[in-house]
Amino acid sequence: MRYWNRKETAMILLDYRDKRPIYEQVVEKLERLIISGGLEPLTKMPSVRSLAVELSVNPNTVQRAYAQLEQDGYLYTVSGRGSFVTAENEWRENKQSKLLKEWQNITRQAKEAGLAMERLEECLNEIYEEARHD
Repeated sequence: MRYWNRKETAMILLDYRDKRPIYEQVVEKLERLIISGGLEPLTKMPSVRSLAVELSVNPNTVQRAYAQLEQDGYLYTVSGRGSFVTAENEWRENKQSKLLKEWQNITRQAKEAGLAMERLEECLNEIYEEARHD
């Protein structure tokens, strides 16, 4: 089991001018750390209180972020032991399923707005082509 270290905290920079709630920023930053591999599967997360102190935020903010990450499948909690990063295959499947639903909804909206399937295919191909070059 890997433990959270101070390097991860340095990667969480909050923007107090951002209109989004702080907990959403914490969720976004931790999600990115997990997806990028900065937080490996089964890593023990810091306690709500200690992360709140490190980020200078209210513990309720961190608790809400952890709850959202658990709901989204990125974290799991073991009673009396703390929160841990979920195994990659579990959160990846959840993320892909969520993105696919969003994509289907947007595709329906595009169709209703009169966008041709060919145009959508062109855009999709462009995105994947750009990704190959990165």
